[in-house]
Amino acid sequence: MSKGKIAAICVLGVIIVAAIIYCLVPQRPNEGASTTPPPLNNAAGEPKETAGGETAAQQGRERELNIFIWSEYIDLDIIADFEKKFNARIRMDYYESNEEMIAKLQTGRKGVYDIIVPSTYFVPTLINQDLIQALDYSRIPNIVNIDPEYRNLDVDPENKYTVPYQWGTSALVVRADPSEEVPNSWELVYTEDPSQGNFLLFDTARDALGSALKYLGYSYNTTDLAQIEQAGELLFKAKERPVFMGFDSGVGGLSKVMGGIAKIAQVYSGEAIKATKEDPELRYIIPVEGCEIWLDILAIPKNSPNLDVAYDFLNYILEPEVGAKLATFNNYATPNKASFELLPEEEQNDPGVYPPPELKAKMEYMQDLGDANRLYDETWTIVKSR
Repeated sequence: MSKGKIAAICVLGVIIVAAIIYCLVPQRPNEGASTTPPPLNNAAGEPKETAGGETAAQQGRERELNIFIWSEYIDLDIIADFEKKFNARIRMDYYESNEEMIAKLQTGRKGVYDIIVPSTYFVPTLINQDLIQALDYSRIPNIVNIDPEYRNLDVDPENKYTVPYQWGTSALVVRADPSEEVPNSWELVYTEDPSQGNFLLFDTARDALGSALKYLGYSYNTTDLAQIEQAGELLFKAKERPVFMGFDSGVGGLSKVMGGIAKIAQVYSGEAIKATKEDPELRYIIPVEGCEIWLDILAIPKNSPNLDVAYDFLNYILEPEVGAKLATFNNYATPNKASFELLPEEEQNDPGVYPPPELKAKMEYMQDLGDANRLYDETWTIVKSR
């Protein structure tokens, strides 16, 4: 065989082997092509559409939402329904005080959470420290369901940063025989009647001193040092009585009353109302002198990692049916007018949840007093250390 023929056969063999290898080996993508899925959002932060006109969520990719909230403050059925409807997975972290919540945001966690649920008097701090972002209400059309009474509060005049969530009061839970007459007054803890029974008060300066201020006829938010000191002295005298069991959280105080250890405790309305449904000897008392009224709100932290889902959640929670389910679950009042109209009549007419106007007029929202907060802190320190 000639060398030419041998060479031709060799070349042909190489070509055949190369073709076989090409067919068997998996092909790499073109040089420069991305191997990662496209982002869920476009530059405007809206769900990004594919060539077929569908968003990533519609294509079946699961989205995420990280919520930082008070414990036992939302019905898990609501969470499950949102996850199903919006193809999302919700992760929740819990806190027991506004101070705990804001401390985590201040220590570099503002890029972790998508939704937080602070009380109104903490909103100025959150805004001033640039911890929450202004809201785009074109993405929250259900905001129209909120009762005007709970919009445009002093802490956020245009609701630029916040969406109302739930509201309630801070007053007293009392264990008493159903036939026993119980005064609707802070005198339950601030008189020296030896028959009043063991009692507890909140373990926070503004709440404890605020109750004494209301009993004395002063504003819950006074900056008058003489009035604050007078309230401090009244609180100290209450602390010195043998029936005083200490300062505690709302949950701690309520647990002691439910367990028969104490007779009276300062509590939040929703927890107390739930307890009264379980035990007929418990009553939720709103003093005639007035008390704190509060509103918890929803906000989106700066650098929320899942902004589009956060907006979906804000709008979803304002749906009438969802708001009504939430109110029934936790026994707090809804600021959602459309949700209120869906509640059973007995819930709408419960004065512990929705106080009558004449009593509500004596209530005050706690305000951020700025530098004057130190007057309360100093007085509180004296009360607890004496």
